[in-house]
Amino acid sequence: MDLGEDVAFLGNKRSKTSSAVNRSKTKNNEEPPASFNQRKCISWFKTYTTASNPELIGPEGVENFCRDLGVEPENVALLVLAWKMGAKQMGYFTQEEWLLGLKDLQCDSLARLQGKIVHLQSQLQDSSNFKQIYRYAFDFSRDKDQRSLEIDTAKGMLGLLLNRWSLLNSFFLFLDQSRYRVLNKDQWCNVLEFSRAVDADLKNYDVDGAWPVLLDEFVEWCQQNKSESNL
Repeated sequence: MDLGEDVAFLGNKRSKTSSAVNRSKTKNNEEPPASFNQRKCISWFKTYTTASNPELIGPEGVENFCRDLGVEPENVALLVLAWKMGAKQMGYFTQEEWLLGLKDLQCDSLARLQGKIVHLQSQLQDSSNFKQIYRYAFDFSRDKDQRSLEIDTAKGMLGLLLNRWSLLNSFFLFLDQSRYRVLNKDQWCNVLEFSRAVDADLKNYDVDGAWPVLLDEFVEWCQQNKSESNL
């Protein structure tokens, strides 16, 4: 190797070394993600409470929270967030629930939570999470002095959770015309299993299966309406 080649080699070596050092500096100079600040999160919580009840966000506070977050109260992301919090009652968040859910999400500010909306919605794509959230929705949305879920409330929740079910609108029509005014938890849970197991044409529905009477009657109603429409 002659002198020119030596100089070029050393120049290239220094250049590569310098680049590596610069990359290392850049990497080392990057600020790590800010950690969850509980005090900041509590201060944020307090902006939605009242002086008379500083450890509870009520319906008005939840409405303001949704407005600030930029989502409708009916957005499924709010249901998933409530599930993350372990919230006991629709329209209310305790400080303990708030901290539990937002610490799990590592969100201590509105901006951070806004960045998690898509993540919250995506939780429903996991079949295990979906089933847990579906079951949670029953207890979350029912009146606490009742063991069952009023039909209108049930329809609202089903519209959020089973909006891809091809028979959902038919099921709503059936409920409107039926004797049912509430759904119990067994009926609620079986609606999910029915939506997954039974084809849209109902041909694989097992009349001798362990389905609740509600769903037997729904199938009969669908078949009767189909027969009448073919007359």
